[in-house]
Amino acid sequence: MSLSTITLIRTNAASPDFQKLIKLLDAHLAVTDEDEHDFYNQYNGIDSIKYVVMAYAGETAVGCGAIKHYDKQTVEVKRMFTSPEQRGKGIAVQVLNELEAWAVELGYSRCLLETGKRQPYAIRLYEKQGYTVVPNFGQYAGMENSVCMEKGIS
Repeated sequence: MSLSTITLIRTNAASPDFQKLIKLLDAHLAVTDEDEHDFYNQYNGIDSIKYVVMAYAGETAVGCGAIKHYDKQTVEVKRMFTSPEQRGKGIAVQVLNELEAWAVELGYSRCLLETGKRQPYAIRLYEKQGYTVVPNFGQYAGMENSVCMEKGIS
């Protein structure tokens, strides 16, 4: 499947397709987060998420990501996921680029995110897209498994 066959749709957390992919993401994280899953999971609710990007291959939802207000200049990138059978095709990059563009349209100038040391593929994705490691913020301060990153956007 080529990238040209991927369609991106802006929506919100009420999207049934988003909720379906989030269940898959949470199941994946329950394994990779190991005994810290309950701690991380408490911060992964989608109720306050207003900005979601979905990636579709035809009619099938194959990837997603979201942004959430963090402060006046900053959004937090949340709930990034690509279906296992679609990984390695650049879908996450497309979703992330669309989230960053949307954040700029909304007046933000920085993206912040948290991922885990046990998700090296996620760290590589963000590094390749210009994100740099910063001290762990908020609830992630002191969490050994957390890797926090940021990127200026415009």
